[in-house]
Amino acid sequence: MLKLAKTSLLTLSLIASSALASDVLVTVNGKNITKQDAQTFVTAQVPQAKFAELKPEEKKMITDRLIERQLFIELADKEGIAAKPEFKRNMDKIKDELLVNMWMKEQMDSAVVSDSEAKEFYDKNMDKFMDTGSMHARHILVKTEKSAQEIVDTLKVLQGEALKTKFIELAKTKSTGPSGPKGGDLGTFKKGQMVPEFSKAAWALEDGTVTIAPVKTQFGFHVIYVETKTPATTIAYESVKEKIIASLKQKQFAAKISEVAKELKSKAKIVDMSTEVNSTK
Repeated sequence: MLKLAKTSLLTLSLIASSALASDVLVTVNGKNITKQDAQTFVTAQVPQAKFAELKPEEKKMITDRLIERQLFIELADKEGIAAKPEFKRNMDKIKDELLVNMWMKEQMDSAVVSDSEAKEFYDKNMDKFMDTGSMHARHILVKTEKSAQEIVDTLKVLQGEALKTKFIELAKTKSTGPSGPKGGDLGTFKKGQMVPEFSKAAWALEDGTVTIAPVKTQFGFHVIYVETKTPATTIAYESVKEKIIASLKQKQFAAKISEVAKELKSKAKIVDMSTEVNSTK
């Protein structure tokens, strides 16, 4: 039984060593450069990027940079940079920044927001969690009001599929906008994304209808056709719960930092040297 236990421990040890070795990309004069080092490097350049998902040539480039960095570290150490007074002064500054940053992180991590607090905030601020609505529309853009009115006159007597078909036909033959070849299709857009005059006219329309007068903007004169319109809706609590909790934690953290800073200042001996200097002049 004892022998079996020893064998199991040895097996676990070998597995752990193998897993650790698999994280090593390369060694430089006995120093390991790991996948974690590479990810840290990548994050500093592009926060959302993942080293494991990069192309082979990109991985090689990053590994080369890390190899060079390690060699530069060794060279700088060999040339006595660490013994220079300026290095020591900068190390003290880094130490101070690290102390404050780690303390700040601990305060942030200690902030606690319950589900009930988050839900209460959501219920009291539902106007902040609105989806503004969206629309799928088409338009015909022309240079003159007369041209736009002629198009309106052609379309206003039509309905349903006949209206849509004719609108697409006219968009392809008459529209000067880049969407013309696509039948004037603007895709789906949110409320407020278009220029005010266009937006106001488009959102006044019902599904499957067209503007009854030309709409003027800085781009020219538009005739607008709305395919479908989705009204504004309230975003579900579960969809924004984590964002609310993070926001409330940040607010709690900021309040605590302000309170601690105020207390520390009240107990500290702080001398304004600029005032002292000015008073001696």
